[in-house]
Amino acid sequence: MSAVAASAAVFARPRTESFVPAGPVPERSAGHPLSLGPDARARLGGAVRMLLDTAGLAGASDAVRLAVLVLASRTPWETGVVEIRTSELGRWIGASASYTASDVLPVLRRSGVVSVETAPGEYGQDDGLECRVLPLWAAQDIVGHPLNLAKKEYATLWRLLEAVMGPGWTHRDGRVTPAGLIGTRTGRGAATDRLALLLLVLEARESGRVRQCGGSVDSKRGRAAATVARLLGCTASAGERVLERLEDRELVLRVRLKTGSGLWNRSRLMVPAVAAAHGRTVADDVQEDRVQAPEPEFSDPDVSAGAGEAPELAEESPVNGVPVTDVADVADPDVAAALHTDHPHLVLPVVPQQLSHRFSGEGRGREDSRPGRACVREGQAVDGESAVAGSGCPMAGANPLRGEKPTRSPVDEQEQAGGAAAGAGARLTVVGGRKTQQRGQGALPVDLGLRVALAPVSWLWQGLNRWQQDQVVRATRAELGELGQVLEWPGQAPSALAARLTARLKQAGGEARITSAYGWITRRGLVRRPSCSDVRCDDGVRLDTGADCDNCTNVLHSRRAWRVRIASEVDRELPGLETNARYREIEARMRRQAEAEAAVLVTRQAEARERAERRAAFRAEAEAQAAFERERAEDEAAVRQAVACGDCGRERSAGLCEACGHRRQAEVLIVESGLLAATWSADPSDPVAVAAVVAEVRKAIEDATAADWAQFQQITDPAALEAAGPDAVEDAAAHNAFLVAESAAAGYRDEALVMLGRSQEAQTEARKAFSTELAKPWFRSMPDSDDAQRAATEAAAQAETRTAEHLLAVRMEQLHTQARLEPVRPVPWSQRLSELAAHPLDGEALEVIA
Repeated sequence: MSAVAASAAVFARPRTESFVPAGPVPERSAGHPLSLGPDARARLGGAVRMLLDTAGLAGASDAVRLAVLVLASRTPWETGVVEIRTSELGRWIGASASYTASDVLPVLRRSGVVSVETAPGEYGQDDGLECRVLPLWAAQDIVGHPLNLAKKEYATLWRLLEAVMGPGWTHRDGRVTPAGLIGTRTGRGAATDRLALLLLVLEARESGRVRQCGGSVDSKRGRAAATVARLLGCTASAGERVLERLEDRELVLRVRLKTGSGLWNRSRLMVPAVAAAHGRTVADDVQEDRVQAPEPEFSDPDVSAGAGEAPELAEESPVNGVPVTDVADVADPDVAAALHTDHPHLVLPVVPQQLSHRFSGEGRGREDSRPGRACVREGQAVDGESAVAGSGCPMAGANPLRGEKPTRSPVDEQEQAGGAAAGAGARLTVVGGRKTQQRGQGALPVDLGLRVALAPVSWLWQGLNRWQQDQVVRATRAELGELGQVLEWPGQAPSALAARLTARLKQAGGEARITSAYGWITRRGLVRRPSCSDVRCDDGVRLDTGADCDNCTNVLHSRRAWRVRIASEVDRELPGLETNARYREIEARMRRQAEAEAAVLVTRQAEARERAERRAAFRAEAEAQAAFERERAEDEAAVRQAVACGDCGRERSAGLCEACGHRRQAEVLIVESGLLAATWSADPSDPVAVAAVVAEVRKAIEDATAADWAQFQQITDPAALEAAGPDAVEDAAAHNAFLVAESAAAGYRDEALVMLGRSQEAQTEARKAFSTELAKPWFRSMPDSDDAQRAATEAAAQAETRTAEHLLAVRMEQLHTQARLEPVRPVPWSQRLSELAAHPLDGEALEVIA
């Protein structure tokens, strides 16, 4: 339904009087989400189209656009804030959670259409979302605004999206909500298919029929594909692919009717689910809409009027009384794409003409003169012939048909003989008596960038066949890509390319002077012609600024300097030469200079290539060496991993298992805690006192470890530890001991700093710092002020802390030095055996030996 109908539905006044419609009331499925009435369909369709046409969504992907519609349907009427998870939003648009978080949400934030506030997940990703669709929020309380939806309209839109693309749920009580019509479609292109089906459902009438677009469409794709393309805002080829995917899932149907003679007539684009929701079938609509075609007197597949006869007039137009043709007498829009369906076909009286040579000017007098501007249908065939003359241009002169078809082609003879005609919507032309080619589209591509870039050569475009147009589009896209990399703003690339084509056409003398449209466009019109080595230079003009190229100016100045220098050398070396001889000598020397510079350039380019090859070789060698090092490190790691633990003998522990590692770390921390306690509680020079303090600290830490382990066993299920593995208990105990020792070491360090801060040395430094701060010039006049006392107190505290840290470091170094035992040399076995033999044996040992 058009935007005008949507607006009319929005601003329509409510009716106060009731009426009973004539005829039987069609049966509808009670409460079915797809059984929308005309008012609801217009209201929701207008809101959806206004959201999709928001400026912030221009150029956005279909996944982003569909996400906006999903959030709009889930918007609470009271608050306007949607709470949803990223994964759930991805299920609605048929995408994964990672794609939604990385490609959909950032675009939504930048668009300005949706405000997104996120709650981070377990790994810092955007998990919980609080979204607000800003256009809906801004339209609140604006009477008559298409986005000022009522609460029941929000509910209707939500049920509609759930029926079309709901992903399906399994509830806690066991109930299962099935997926929507296209809810199981996921992956690449899923968002596009879902959006297309939603728009088709909103456009479908109660019979399930979708009104197709009017005007001239791509005859190769068909009017149904053009309708889908215009709904999505994409090309006809993309719309055709979307339509085919929907047809494969049997979500839409293209129904083709036939005339009474068996020829193809009109086609219908149907949504069966909508028809079923209203209690109807697709066959009912086809049965009602089928018409009987008149008996044809010729084999024209387009069912158009022949030469000298007008089609049957069914009714008169309400405008100026001009008669219009019956709709049943015209061809299918998919078959004759050039005919329009949005308005009745005006028919003027046709004067019979006897055409013999099919020239454009024939039938306009004996001179075969052409009109001021040739139209697309000026050469429509008669008597079964389907040849169409090419479009003209005021610059093309008076040559009939611009020299395209001066004679009859074999295709015409086959058509007259009743042979196979060209496919629906396509016309065949013969170029130079060779094989037939499919005629290209008359209009420029739908893409806005291509349309702007190729606008200067639109007339040349009409003379290309389909293959040539595809090649021109490919070359134009490549050139636009190169210009986008050069220009400061890539959006200027289409206008820059259009300016280039306009300048080249002016140089060529106009479109009429071009004999080969395809060759000129691809070889001369589109290509960049640099006058220097700068990639931004095109015919001596900078592409990014439009000013003259500075590099070209430098080259020109250097060449002029060469000429002046060479001319002076010729005058000095060969005085008295004639003018012509002097000119020839200067030119010869200029050529030699240019050849020498070209040779230098070639040498420099070769050296640059060699350097690039050497860099590539070095890079490959470095990568190979890095790969070798990684493999060797992996092998060494595997070997180390296979070594058993040196303390407990556990296999594959890389020399030290986890439990033994924790035990070693705990032992180091216990000794460190004892030394920290000894720094203030014992004389560092007395080893006995230090050892006593260390032993006391060790006992305290071991008791704390035992208590913590007992508490751990009380709150832990032993069966769970046994199920974790045979070494789980040992590893847990060692890790628990390490944590307790680490916490104790931190506590003993803090306690040592506090106690050393109370020492005489620390207090002396604090008093000095306090006095020094008060003696500063800015505190000297008012030493008892709050600022002075505060600053002096802070300075004293910092001095006390620094002194305590210094004393702790010095005493710890002293204790570590004393704790380092000198290595003891082993006693020889001869001495040890003599000492052991001198020990007497007790009675038990004697009895055992006896």
